[in-house]
Amino acid sequence: MTGEIDWLGKEIKGKVSIITPCYNGAKYIGETIESVFSQTYTDWELIIVDDGSKDNSAEVIKKYCDMDRRIRYVYQNNAGSAAARNNAIHRAQGQYIALLDADDIWMPEFLEKQIAFMKEKKAVCVCCSYGRIDENSKSILTPVKAMPVITVKDMMVMNHIGCLTGLYDCSRYGKIYLDEKLNSIRDDYAYWLEIVKLEGRAYGNQEVLAYYRVLPCSTTGNKKKLIGKQYDFYHNYLKLNLFRCLMNILRWGISGVIKFYK
Repeated sequence: MTGEIDWLGKEIKGKVSIITPCYNGAKYIGETIESVFSQTYTDWELIIVDDGSKDNSAEVIKKYCDMDRRIRYVYQNNAGSAAARNNAIHRAQGQYIALLDADDIWMPEFLEKQIAFMKEKKAVCVCCSYGRIDENSKSILTPVKAMPVITVKDMMVMNHIGCLTGLYDCSRYGKIYLDEKLNSIRDDYAYWLEIVKLEGRAYGNQEVLAYYRVLPCSTTGNKKKLIGKQYDFYHNYLKLNLFRCLMNILRWGISGVIKFYK
């Protein structure tokens, strides 16, 4: 999958394919797109899949499409974020794949620094530290620091790759897709785990280069609702025994308390 190739859908060396699912994201999608516009690394394409939005997301996105041909708008009937991401990944032409949700933002140097970091580490997957913002785009809480080295063993305990910070070089092993059977719960965890398994480790840039938006209705922020889903993921997807499931739940829960209440 290496080499610079044309519009036929194969990899274009050096290009970053940014994958953004959008469901009723009109309120924040503009700010997300603007953060991509601001990138100092300019060889990118932004593929936004509208997952059956009922608000004016399409109108907002198409306005930006008219401004820059690097943005591509795709509509699909509502099928969940995993299906929307897969739809975009299937269309992606870049050497690098990045997942950016419709309410998160990158710092201007995100792509430039992460690609340089990836080359320095000779890695297929890197991530970075990230901050948190509220519904008004104001910084809250303390930044989440990336682990310098993330192994498969680490990932079997919990997801150590902030989804908005991950970057994957698909030139070595090809595209990786999300598991739609997970119904968009823990699918990003499974995605990054499968990527880390390719070479046994990923690397974390300690610099804060992205901002995750924490909303009052955020599923990720509501740990109580996620406990059952997290246990099911450990037991049914990772095939861990009862003891390891419970130990992982405990470690994941403690990490969540520290992350969201520190």
